[in-house]
Amino acid sequence: MIGAVGGALGMAIAYFTFNGWQASTLNFTSFSQITFAFTVTPQLAVQGFIYALALGLIGGLLPSLRAARLPIITGLREL
Repeated sequence: MIGAVGGALGMAIAYFTFNGWQASTLNFTSFSQITFAFTVTPQLAVQGFIYALALGLIGGLLPSLRAARLPIITGLREL
């Protein structure tokens, strides 16, 4: 649940921060310039959301398995 909220929050921040943002680089030696613009599409936002959910699941799986195997008293002593 918290991973979904974090993923949705990150998706919203990325959309409002990077959508339509333009940048450019300039090479003073050859006087060439490269310009580019970021566009956050709905498909890209959904892919990022799924990636955030997967990272949250993988990152929380091993600690939760370890905690499930510990006796309660041992787990509380480690705090």
